[in-house]
Amino acid sequence: MASSRAELLELFSKTATEIVEKEFSNISETTVISELGIDSLGMLEIVGSMERQLKIQLPDESLAGIQTVKDLIELVERKRQGV
Repeated sequence: MASSRAELLELFSKTATEIVEKEFSNISETTVISELGIDSLGMLEIVGSMERQLKIQLPDESLAGIQTVKDLIELVERKRQGV
């Protein structure tokens, strides 16, 4: 299971590549998700896949305002810490 920020970043990158069917080579925490060509539906698919892989549940309302990969990673970390 992904535990470090680097592993979560890798998981996001891999999941985004599978769902959008486009190779992403330079994803960093500061990457704006919409600039990757990922729309809201694609984002929901990525989050759903990450939830299944990490065995967590992210409330839909917590996803509003997610702009960058860092925002998503921090949300996942908070959820895994029970915050």
